[in-house]
Amino acid sequence: MKYSTILLLCFLIDRVLAWQTNLLRSRYALGKANKRQPTVLRAATEGDDDVLLESNEEEYIYAPTSDDESFISEAETARQANDLAAIGGNHIELQTEISNSFLQYALSIILGRAIPDARDGMKPVHRRILYAMDQLNLRPNTPHRKCARVVGEVLGKFHPHGDVAVYDALVRLAQTFSTNYPLIDGHGNFGSIDADPAAAMRYTEARLTSLSKEALLDELEEDTVDLVPNFDGNELEPIVLPAKLPILLLNGASGIAVGMATNIPPHNLRELMAGCEALIDSRLGGGHPVTDEKLFKLIPAPDFPTGAIIVGTSGAKQLYKTSNGGVVMRATTQMEEIVTKKKGTRTAIIVTQLPYQVNKAALLEKIAALVNEKKLDGIADLRDESDRDGIRVVIELKRDAVPQVVLNNLFKKTALQSTFSGNFLALFGGSNNEKSLVPQRFTLREALDSFIDFRFSTLRRKAAFRLSKVEARANIVNGLLIALKHVDWIIETIQKAQDLDAARKQIEDEIGLNEEQTDAVLKLQLGQLTRLNQEKLESEIRSLESSRQELQDLLENDQNVYETMKTEFRELSAKFGRDRQSRILPEEDGEIDEVDLITNSRSVIVVTRGGYIKRMPLKTFESQNRGTRGKRGTSDSGTLESQVSQCFTCNDHDTLLMVTQKGVAYGLRAYQVPIATRTAKGQPIPQVLPIRSDEMITAVLPVSKFSEDEYIVLATEQGWIKKTALSSFEKLTTRGLIIATVEESDSLQWCQPCKDGDDILVGSAMGKAMRFEASKLRPTGRTSRGVKSMTLREGDRIAGFNVLSGGQIKLESEEYVLAVTSMGFGKRINTSEFRAQNRGGQGVIALHFKKGFEQDEMRCLQIVKEEDEILVITSKGVMVRQQVSQIPSQGRSATGVMVQKLDAGDQIVGVSIVPEMGENEHELEES
Repeated sequence: MKYSTILLLCFLIDRVLAWQTNLLRSRYALGKANKRQPTVLRAATEGDDDVLLESNEEEYIYAPTSDDESFISEAETARQANDLAAIGGNHIELQTEISNSFLQYALSIILGRAIPDARDGMKPVHRRILYAMDQLNLRPNTPHRKCARVVGEVLGKFHPHGDVAVYDALVRLAQTFSTNYPLIDGHGNFGSIDADPAAAMRYTEARLTSLSKEALLDELEEDTVDLVPNFDGNELEPIVLPAKLPILLLNGASGIAVGMATNIPPHNLRELMAGCEALIDSRLGGGHPVTDEKLFKLIPAPDFPTGAIIVGTSGAKQLYKTSNGGVVMRATTQMEEIVTKKKGTRTAIIVTQLPYQVNKAALLEKIAALVNEKKLDGIADLRDESDRDGIRVVIELKRDAVPQVVLNNLFKKTALQSTFSGNFLALFGGSNNEKSLVPQRFTLREALDSFIDFRFSTLRRKAAFRLSKVEARANIVNGLLIALKHVDWIIETIQKAQDLDAARKQIEDEIGLNEEQTDAVLKLQLGQLTRLNQEKLESEIRSLESSRQELQDLLENDQNVYETMKTEFRELSAKFGRDRQSRILPEEDGEIDEVDLITNSRSVIVVTRGGYIKRMPLKTFESQNRGTRGKRGTSDSGTLESQVSQCFTCNDHDTLLMVTQKGVAYGLRAYQVPIATRTAKGQPIPQVLPIRSDEMITAVLPVSKFSEDEYIVLATEQGWIKKTALSSFEKLTTRGLIIATVEESDSLQWCQPCKDGDDILVGSAMGKAMRFEASKLRPTGRTSRGVKSMTLREGDRIAGFNVLSGGQIKLESEEYVLAVTSMGFGKRINTSEFRAQNRGGQGVIALHFKKGFEQDEMRCLQIVKEEDEILVITSKGVMVRQQVSQIPSQGRSATGVMVQKLDAGDQIVGVSIVPEMGENEHELEES
């Protein structure tokens, strides 16, 4: 709408200026007086042509004076000016004139400048450039010629517009980063992906590529398309090129016309040929119809010359179905450890491929600006190491930065991830009729069908042209065979004839040759006539007859044309096809699944009460003896932010079900948790998960596999418990899902998997414990509240929750219940000492507190094995990794031993079991 308004104003101003110029000229020629007179002009207004406009402004008309000439008023001058403008006595309506002129201009832009033809995928300027280069014999096997020579040829013969527009179009046809398959082989500086302009046309050289010659220009001399006069009528040019490939989709196109625009992405040649073959097979007898799903499997998405990554195919499918859609593109990146100037190492993000039409120099400026404005954290240095071998942008990260988080921010805030907004619009119409072309939006199927129909017509026209040539040659060969039988007579006749016309007439009359045959015989030299070989001529006539039959079949049998087309497609695909440049990633809620790119290492994940989370390699903590102070696992700032609320170990490929105190669960891969050092604070959880400010992560469950026969058991501090199928959470994402109804005064704290054959063990802060069968806990839906697990005394709360695998079957097993208090005392209790009871009771004593520590309370009641290792963490972030076997086994009434020494004001907040290692992991840790 903006462009249309500007153009209308330009036309209006132009017409007003022209009218004023004519008026001044008429006044100069007709005016005499220099007196002040009211100006009266006729105004052609809609509905009333007789309205007069009067002006009292002072105005002077200068003209040669003469005493014997009568005075002519300004009103008379205005009348005569209007009469000059009104041809045939009719006034020119300004509105009609603007409308007609604008429509003519718009039509000229649409048909002659901006919109490509669906048949050959060319705009007029591109078509004229290629045709002019073919006429200049700039073939792939000839030397390059100056681009200025080509531009001059195009301007002088075919395209009467500016040389800059022609040269820019030529340059784009030669740029490998703009088109999938360049149609011009450029020599010199033709610009770069940094938006550097090409060198002047007097410096650069060009010639046609093999693909443009073979797929676009090879059949021009065989009457495959119509030729029309150029702008001055002195030359002929093709209205369309006889394309053998769907160039419109192969290289794409973009253009802005009046009131419409087009933006078509490039595609892969092999995929397009496969789609065309499938559509041709559906046209042949017995062929199965090609559904949209099958067509989209053959052509899943565009293929950009700059490579990069296409995120999902939903945008491409929408574009292919509706002619309008967006394709999400993402730069190809990799993580590398690079050596810094100080001989240290840092992690760096290496960008090797950019999205289509992204300006690399502008991208680097944008990243630098975001870093300087503190809108992008974690980047220490940025440099461009690209060369002629490819793109290499190095984004050096700070030591405490999480590479994946930085990369996600880059994708979100810069053009490293962008969207190609496609709009399928092209000129459609008759196969060889330029006047019937109209701009039309199209789908992928319509584009391919249009190309197939056009190729069908060009093959038929080529067959008809070749058939005429074959028949003409066969006619001449037959004449030569007849002449061979009368060689002596023909020679004698020519010698005796008065002139050539007499010889021609006598030969035609005597031996029955037609005019073409007679001309062929007379053009032969005497030596050629005597050396005619009947055997060779008969062999040639048989070959011509075979060719004639094949060409006749092409003209009469549609199936033969389609089979020829399929053979042609296979040959072109084998010769010019290449593997897909843009890799397609599966789409999952708009995010990329990178689980296959991440090593499945073992990690420790820590969540603090201040809402921070981090991941640390498990090898950071060596095994230590009981009673030691351990290594610091978090920062010791003494604030709420550094107090640990959750600590657990898992594998990086595990899915973390992160549960808040309000009963909302989020799904997150373990490797997506930002990695940090032991003393680092970590990253705020809202940067990792979209949780609200009043929510806090209270339980985390690492899940390696979502089994059908497993459940999730949830427990709150006030003793409520529920069981839900684990498979219900398989598609849990970072968007969150309500998994339990929790009262305002209560808090959801535990989440563990279980099976029907397991037992559940819960313990309270006052040292009580209860064991009951999981099968007696009925499964409920996601939003249910649950039932009571045990009866709590006033002021008591649930302090521990466990699932005993195997239930009653393992009463005499080597499993133990590890009990640890907030003051650092702990013990192991054999699971056989806890007998199964009915759910809802008060339970039995699990731990007595030491004298003098009456304010102590139980912080951990967890199932362990003697060969297990545990991590004990305090509220100040001190961690101890030790063997369970070093903690003595005692009865339920014992008070336990010192498990970890505590500093003043410190206390135990959590205990986590270290998962078992495989043989390879043992070897890795030992090394």
